[in-house]
Amino acid sequence: MDAASRPAVVIDNGTGYTKIGFAGNVEPSFVIPSVVAVNESFLNQSEGRNMGNYIAQYNAGIMADLDFFIGEEAVSQSRASGIYNLSYPIQHSQVTNWDTMEKFWQQCIYNYLSCDPEDHYFLLTESPITFPEDREYMGEIMFETFNVPGLYIALQPVLALSAGCSAPKPQMTGVVVDIGDGATHVVPVVDGYIIGSSIKSFPISGSDITQLVLQLLRERGELIPPEDSFEIARKVKEMYCYNSSSIVKEYNKYDKNPEKYIKQWTGVKPKTGVPFSFDIGYERFLGPEVFFHPEICVDDFRTPLPDVIDMCVQSAPIDTRRGLYKNVVVSGGSTMFKGFQKRLQTDLKKIVDDRIAASNARLGGDVRSHPVEVNVVSHPVQRFAVWFGGSVVASLPEFHESCHTKEDYDEYGASICRTSPIFKGMY
Repeated sequence: MDAASRPAVVIDNGTGYTKIGFAGNVEPSFVIPSVVAVNESFLNQSEGRNMGNYIAQYNAGIMADLDFFIGEEAVSQSRASGIYNLSYPIQHSQVTNWDTMEKFWQQCIYNYLSCDPEDHYFLLTESPITFPEDREYMGEIMFETFNVPGLYIALQPVLALSAGCSAPKPQMTGVVVDIGDGATHVVPVVDGYIIGSSIKSFPISGSDITQLVLQLLRERGELIPPEDSFEIARKVKEMYCYNSSSIVKEYNKYDKNPEKYIKQWTGVKPKTGVPFSFDIGYERFLGPEVFFHPEICVDDFRTPLPDVIDMCVQSAPIDTRRGLYKNVVVSGGSTMFKGFQKRLQTDLKKIVDDRIAASNARLGGDVRSHPVEVNVVSHPVQRFAVWFGGSVVASLPEFHESCHTKEDYDEYGASICRTSPIFKGMY
């Protein structure tokens, strides 16, 4: 049974979480925090020895390479023992430590998926702002370390757009608003191709909301165990936060009827076992509000997310703008707040309508502009939209023909990963 007849492995590498699974499934098999716990005690022991004892240093390095954990297991090992140091290989959607990233992939493939990488084609995802050199590193690790027969490196916004299309023939034109744990990008896609000059970044992501929720709780004097404070704030964000149409109305609602809107969190301190509790109030709506009022979180950026989306579309070619406004696709776990899609559509529609009204007033009524349809699309799989899109792409019959193969890598080297395999004449 050759590799082409087996389902491909789809790995969506995110700043906060990595989604892994096999092509053809609706949801990933595992969602793992993108963190590695490395035991550096072996290396620390070898530092104090004679520099001439190379064998001891070599053995210590091998032991350090073998003794590591990833995901939730890494976090628990770091808390239970002081010899493991946590390393986050992906920062702001960019891989910053390729040695740690290789260890992470190793555990994902062998321990979680329990598969032989030589028997499966692989689809990896990348950020729209990834450097070409990083694509080469991906190819080197996959072909040299894991000896995969074929590799396809897909852009996350394109996969998210394909996952958001429910029509039999997907409309591959739209704006992808991808809000992850470490980065937020607004990416215009026209007929499946990204307009690179129009990509916009937003300086607030899911981890910033978690930090803001934690800050609001601490400023109010809530007693939260410091060792679990960030994790508790993340759970509060995911369980209780929502977007509102007006924060002034929300303040009034909470002040008039606090028993109805203020929630309570109860838990047990991990070290002492003592129970604790605290109230969850204004942070329920103030956390996600930073997408529409970023000055709450950062001082040097005051452009709301709907304005960033409008700037992205307006910088695209004029003949593509109506199609982009018509299909604004939200992707990522930080777009799952209740009311987010409705608030985003309302504010974006108002910006477009105000521009049309100003244009009509400037023309004096002689020429009327046609209304622009604005549609913000949310779908059931938007939390794992990128991975689901990769699962769909890797299930297509022509997927294996579009992959970089081991034979191409052996002949041309890692430079083949700089370009899309569709344009094979470029390397």
